[in-house]
Amino acid sequence: MAEQSVIVLGGGPAGVGGAWALRRANKAKVTLIEAQSVVGGNAGSFTWEGQRLDYGSHRLHPASDARVVADIKRMLGDDLLDRPRHGRIRLRGRWIHFPLKPVDLMLKTDPAFALGSVTDAATKPLRKRERKTEESFASVLWENLGPTICRDFYFPYARKIWGREPEELSAIQAYRRVSAGSFGKLVRKVLNAVPGMKPPGAGRFWYPRQGFGQISEAYAAEAEKLGAELALGWRVIRITTHHSPRTTHQVTAERNGEQRTWSAPHVWSTLPISLLARLVDPAPPARVIEAAGQISYRAMILVYLRLDVQQFTEFDAHYLPGADIAITRLSEPKNYAALSEPRGSTVLCAELPASPGDGRWEMSDQQLGALVAGDLARAGLPLSRPPAGIMVRRLKQAYPIYLTGYEKPFGVLDDWSLSVPNMLTYGRQGLFAHDNTHHALFMAYAAAECLGPDGFDMGQWQRYREVFATHVVED
Repeated sequence: MAEQSVIVLGGGPAGVGGAWALRRANKAKVTLIEAQSVVGGNAGSFTWEGQRLDYGSHRLHPASDARVVADIKRMLGDDLLDRPRHGRIRLRGRWIHFPLKPVDLMLKTDPAFALGSVTDAATKPLRKRERKTEESFASVLWENLGPTICRDFYFPYARKIWGREPEELSAIQAYRRVSAGSFGKLVRKVLNAVPGMKPPGAGRFWYPRQGFGQISEAYAAEAEKLGAELALGWRVIRITTHHSPRTTHQVTAERNGEQRTWSAPHVWSTLPISLLARLVDPAPPARVIEAAGQISYRAMILVYLRLDVQQFTEFDAHYLPGADIAITRLSEPKNYAALSEPRGSTVLCAELPASPGDGRWEMSDQQLGALVAGDLARAGLPLSRPPAGIMVRRLKQAYPIYLTGYEKPFGVLDDWSLSVPNMLTYGRQGLFAHDNTHHALFMAYAAAECLGPDGFDMGQWQRYREVFATHVVED
C-alpha cells in the first residue's frame, strides 16, 4: 500500500516523469491533472496531414542522465533512434554546418568574421579590464567571445528569441543558455567533430520514431499501468489548502463546464510558478502576487508548411540568427526520424518568437505562411511552389525571460512556494528554468527520491536544487 498521496499538476515531461517515478517506487498514490487531452506539453507531438510533428525542434541529447536514457530506451525499445546531427547556421549570408566542423569552418566561414573572431580571442584579457558595468548577458558574452561573434550571432539571436536588448538580460541567461560561452568551450565543441577526439555521443542524438512526444506518452502509459490516475483535459482553476488537523490540498479543475475536486496531502506543480501563485486559496501575500507579475515567459508561434515534395533539404534544422530574418529556426521533422512516409510530402516547422497580443501573434495562418515563405527566400531557401497546407500553433510559455534583476521577484515566489507545506514546484515552468527534457526528467526523479514515509525531505531537495542550477541548455 502506498504511503503517500500526490496530485501532480501538468502533463509535460516533468509531470509524467514524476508520476511514473512515484508509482515505480510505490511511494504514493498519484493523480496527474493536465489541461490538454494529451500529455507532453511543449515537448509533445501531434499528427497533421499524415505526419507526426513536434512543437518545434526537440532532441534527446547524449548529455542526458544515464538513468533517464536507460529508462527511455527500455520504454521505447527500437523506436528510440540513434541519429547523426545534421544542421546548419546562416552566418553573414553563408551556411556553416552545425554542430561545428573544423573543415567546414575553414572553407565556408566569411574571412572577415574568422579574422575578427581570432583577434577577439587574442584581446580577451583587455575586454575584461575594460568592463565597468554590472554583469549582463551582453557583458558576459562580449568579454568571453568578443565583438565579432556577439554582433553577428548571439546578440541578434537574443533580440529575436527573447524580444529584449542583450544588455537587458541577466548574466545568468548567458551561463544557462549558451553552452559555448567562451573560446575554450567553443574550441572544444569544434574539436568534438575531429575523429579520435570525439567524446561518446558527440554529434548524435536520440529521437523517437513517432515524434518527440512519444517519450512523455511512454512515461504516462507506464505510470497509468502502475496505478496512476491520468485526468486529461482538466484545467486547474483553484488549489485550496487546509492545515487542520493536517495539511490537505484540494485541487479543483474544470472540463467542458463540469468541475471536479481531488484531495491529497501533497501537490507537485509543473505549472508556471507565476500561475501557481494566482491559483492558491488562501491567496499568498500581496508581494507574492506582485512578484508573479514581474517575471515573464517568451511566447512562440510555430508555423507548419506542408510541401508536395519528398524532402525539402537534407538538413534536420536551420538556425537563422540574422536580423534580416524573422524566424529563428526551421526544422524538417521527417529528417529527424529518417522517415520516408508520407511519400511525396514533407512538413517544415518555422519558429517565430512573439508576445501574446503583438502584431505577429494576431496574424492569420495565411499571413504567417507568407511571412515564413518570404524569410526562406531571403535565406536562400525559396519554396518551389506555394505550400499545400499551412497550420499554426501558439505556445504562450516557451522560454523564461531572464531580465536583469529577475532573481528578486523569482526569489519571492520561490520562497513563498517553499513555505507552503507539502507543495512542490519544479520543471521548466515551475522553477523558471532554462532546461532540456532530460533536465526536467532528472528533476522528476529527484523529487520522487525526496519523498519518504515521513514526508518530503526538503534538505535533500535543496541539494538537488544546487545541481539543477548547473544545468546548461543543449541546442
